[in-house]
Amino acid sequence: MEVFVQQLINGLTLGSIYGLIAIGYTMVFGIIGMVNFAHGDVFMVGGFIALLFFMVMTAWLGLAVLPALMIVLVLGMVFTGLWNWAIERVAYRPLRGSFRLAPLISAIGMSILLSNLVQVLQGPRNKPVPPMFTQVLPLFEQNGYTVGIGYKQIVIMVVTAVSLAIFWYVVQKTPLGRAQRACEQDQKMASLLGINVDATISLTFVMGAALAAVAGVMYIMYYGVVNFSDGFIPGVKAFTAAVLGGIGSLPGAVIGGLLIGLIETMWSAYFSIDYKDVAAFSILAITLVFLPTGLFGRPEVEKV
Repeated sequence: MEVFVQQLINGLTLGSIYGLIAIGYTMVFGIIGMVNFAHGDVFMVGGFIALLFFMVMTAWLGLAVLPALMIVLVLGMVFTGLWNWAIERVAYRPLRGSFRLAPLISAIGMSILLSNLVQVLQGPRNKPVPPMFTQVLPLFEQNGYTVGIGYKQIVIMVVTAVSLAIFWYVVQKTPLGRAQRACEQDQKMASLLGINVDATISLTFVMGAALAAVAGVMYIMYYGVVNFSDGFIPGVKAFTAAVLGGIGSLPGAVIGGLLIGLIETMWSAYFSIDYKDVAAFSILAITLVFLPTGLFGRPEVEKV
């Protein structure tokens, strides 16, 4: 029981990071029907941006960890959002009206470009991060095993919950959110009604990148290290979470991320850790056999 509770906490922490990244995939797909395979590397870039700002805030300016982390979160969201805005303008917008494979190929090319660019600029080695929130809050003890939750895990869950609440409010209650939902249903009709479709899509990329930047900050805080290749595996896991939850569904992306995190941690605890990725993808395959649109996805309606 104690191992189950501990892994439940670990799984929710890991799943929170996956869920934040998965929202970027599902938003872009929901509006323009494109899988942005560079999104995982945007998450990695957000992690490096956060690392640079954190070192400046703590080593050069002498700020404490907590205020430095709050400033880094804001700056990381802004700069990563601007980075993804530029990617959308350069790599995706010119190909929006072309055949469906062109944006996909462009996204894969952008992913390779970002990964290699960071490798050239930062080097291939792991970049360590100073330890943050290393204390552990013990919950209970059973059979000589103490179940605890780390302060960093609490921070990750709280920041994720607040970020998702703000994001939900923007999508559901603001003019930008209404424009995004209108573009998701029919871009041509939205344009006829006076909505700036290009600006709405660009802001969607910015919002997805901002959440990926939050995930990048949480990732380096949790693992204490970042590498130029860290965009691939978390990006694939987040895409899997988006598909599992139903790509195009925002609640599905979050729940899919939590499920992938829980599957990984539970499998690692009770079975061989070498096959935790196999377990996650197997659950995805089984789910899609019975629910082809995912847990919360809606079947696509052909417009005639």
